[in-house]
Amino acid sequence: MEKRLARYVYAAALAVAVGGASAASAQEKTFDLKISHWVPPSHPLQKSLEDWGASVEKESGGTIRYKVYPAQQLGKAFDHYDMARDGIADLTYINPGYQPGRFPIIGAGELPFLIANGKGGSQALDAWYRKYAEKEMKDVKFCLAFVHDPGTFHSKSKKVMVPDDVKGMKIRPAHATMATFVTQLGGTNVQSSAPEVRDILEKGVADAVTFPWGSIPLFGIDKVTKYHMEVPLYVTTFALVFNKDKYNQMSAKQKKAIDDHCTNEWALKVASPWADFEHSGIAKLKADGHDVYTISADQLAQWKKASEPLQKSWADGVKKTGGDPDSIMKELKAELGKFQSAY
Repeated sequence: MEKRLARYVYAAALAVAVGGASAASAQEKTFDLKISHWVPPSHPLQKSLEDWGASVEKESGGTIRYKVYPAQQLGKAFDHYDMARDGIADLTYINPGYQPGRFPIIGAGELPFLIANGKGGSQALDAWYRKYAEKEMKDVKFCLAFVHDPGTFHSKSKKVMVPDDVKGMKIRPAHATMATFVTQLGGTNVQSSAPEVRDILEKGVADAVTFPWGSIPLFGIDKVTKYHMEVPLYVTTFALVFNKDKYNQMSAKQKKAIDDHCTNEWALKVASPWADFEHSGIAKLKADGHDVYTISADQLAQWKKASEPLQKSWADGVKKTGGDPDSIMKELKAELGKFQSAY
């Protein structure tokens, strides 16, 4: 009799537990995430963000759905950080260098002749920046960071061989660090987002651009440029950031689904297709008859020497935030070594 009673009590307790769990699951709120970026839907980032969203949806049991909005549909490229902060979008793709001085620490990744490739470079940057993101990007939930494969100078009417060639040129820089470099070399900066580059070159507003290789044909810039310096000059840092309010509304299970997709492994997954795409652009431009040229060891040494003041400019910016630039840079270089991506 006592055994039967114990089994009955156990079965009743189990039914309550299962029923409670089912009820909790049924009550779990459904979220529709707006994922926003500013490159064309044909860009590799579109597929990477779709894969990210689909994987989150699966892990959340369908309670977190998503839609990707490409090509500045929800707002301008420069505004994407604030769009995530303000809830205009839930997850956004940002270029911190579009807003000079706002994110000084992650600007280390923009320094020339530092990062040699897009895949290991993305893992290194992401692993290094996580401890600093909470302070520097405190308005949002930081998800992950990555870089594109190294870019260089692409120009309309002349080869850019040595730093002195930049003097008097009008150049669209990739980010704040390259803008400072252009200024130091005697050039004039022409600011524009990536989707606007072809237009400013075509109209003569700019003479050249710093850009990664595969994106030259993607944005139609190959139609208005001819000369391309085959040197891994710089990379651009990027991040995916999440709206804090939306994240805080989620259940523990849903938060875990997001957290499981804001990892170093996902930084590599997001970056890899793009890295391959950009690197393949070198061969494509050569095949299309463009003048893709190399420079000598002496000329490369001139470029490296000319870029040294950028290190100080970056360090000064970090000091203003109370950071130790020497320690921060040492940490970044250690991660670059670990992921075999140091220049």
